Amino acid sequence: MKALKRLLFEVHRWLGIVLALFMFFWFVTGLAIMYTTPAAQSRSQRLAHAETLAPEAGWLSLGEAWDRSARQRKAAKAHGPRAVGNTPAETSANRLPADEPGIADARLVRSGGEPLWLIEDDHGHYFALSATDGSLHDISVGQALKIAQNWTGGASDVMHLETVEKTVKIRNQDALSPFHHIAIDNDTGEELYISARTGEVLHASTRVDRAFYWAGNWLHLLKPLDSIGLGHIRHDVQLWLGLSATIATLTGLIIGWLRWRPGFGGKPTYSQGRTQPYREFWFKWHFWSGLIGGTVVLFWAISGFIDTNPGQWFSPANPTREELVRYSGGKVPAAMRDWRPVPIDGGSDIVELGWRSLGDEAVLLSYTRDGQRQPQSATNTVPQFSQASLVAGVQRLAGDTQLERLSILTDYDSYYYPRHHQGLTEKPLPVLLVTLADDAGTRLYLDPQDGRLLAKLDRSRRVFRWLYSGLHHWDFGWLYHRPIWDAWMLTWVAFGSVLGASSLVVGWRRLRQTFRIKKKTGRKVQVASEAAG
Repeated sequence: MKALKRLLFEVHRWLGIVLALFMFFWFVTGLAIMYTTPAAQSRSQRLAHAETLAPEAGWLSLGEAWDRSARQRKAAKAHGPRAVGNTPAETSANRLPADEPGIADARLVRSGGEPLWLIEDDHGHYFALSATDGSLHDISVGQALKIAQNWTGGASDVMHLETVEKTVKIRNQDALSPFHHIAIDNDTGEELYISARTGEVLHASTRVDRAFYWAGNWLHLLKPLDSIGLGHIRHDVQLWLGLSATIATLTGLIIGWLRWRPGFGGKPTYSQGRTQPYREFWFKWHFWSGLIGGTVVLFWAISGFIDTNPGQWFSPANPTREELVRYSGGKVPAAMRDWRPVPIDGGSDIVELGWRSLGDEAVLLSYTRDGQRQPQSATNTVPQFSQASLVAGVQRLAGDTQLERLSILTDYDSYYYPRHHQGLTEKPLPVLLVTLADDAGTRLYLDPQDGRLLAKLDRSRRVFRWLYSGLHHWDFGWLYHRPIWDAWMLTWVAFGSVLGASSLVVGWRRLRQTFRIKKKTGRKVQVASEAAG
């Protein structure tokens, strides 16, 4: 038992020394993340800055633009990244056979003053097709500058900094690269990253936003490794650091409880009535911050480790491309292909028209600047997808698995809810919840208005929700609501920061003491040797 206790102390001591700096900056950077305005632009932000659509007679239908661009799209995918600029359109006589990928999503917008069909195909490729001649359209630097001017409400002083294939500031958007990096000379020093494929603003930040990013996300997620060419090991580094932090925190908690003597029931305390053994300032702060805040720190360490998905314990967070194609049916209804844009009511408030299909049904929706969506009347369309169509899509996805339960959610639940910077545009209501009768108890959340598969969670993903998001973000129950959430998080981040700072001091003193002892011991051996000689 004595040897086990000694091992406990040694493991905690040396892991603490190694991890002290990491633990400290994780808490400080976590605090920065809490109050960082997301630079990745949400759907509602893009709509708010979008150009007025004002459809005109004579614009091409989706099918015409798709057919005219067929050879250009095939050539673009075969030869990799395209040169930035417009490619002449093909005539409809030169269209490709109908065995090419289908259309998963189609939106009609104005970008830099030009009408474009923004299309995502079944393989996850994105295309911008001219609504006037069907040409495959890349966003040039000049057009990106116009988009930036519109985004800022008419700023005249905009400057192109660079066009890059990748940047650490944009995650999971490789299909939309390359990106035009635009600077805006205004009081806030705003910068934008604009997709050269679609013209969408993917990232917008001010000087303050960037300062919080570098002090928060960049350090917290160990992004410096990407900057020095070691991005391929970042996941493994995070995994082992998270596991080590969990062990260090757990051993510290055990030691704290073993050494705490509250004097309950007349039991002895330390000298002068102290309930802990330390007299020195930093040691006392380390003890109390660890004993009081250690449990929450342990939860953060464990959940950070869980976020790396060690051993692939948890299923992927999103449906696969193949699953989405099966769900939609992989068809493009004639109503969706053949509809020609016409002037619509709504004036300057309508900034986008979007087509969605599910099986044989199609929905045409208009989107306003404030995120509202309304069905538009068109031949052979429906105002929203029927429950039968949604269920049929789920059955295509599920295959032979039966559907166990269907219910309409008019409010959020523990697994489908908006984050603090999201709203109804990102997380719409009501939704259809479908539970499958499979071993994993899979739940599917569907938007009846546009038919999107919003979330797919099996049992392992629901466990992940609690082990990671629940213990890392505390986004459940009454804790989710602000300012309760802020008070809760700030309290425990404060304890964690003190624990990290005191760990640095205590660890440094231990290293100095160890080095000094070894030096003196070596001198005594030398003196003894000389005396013997």
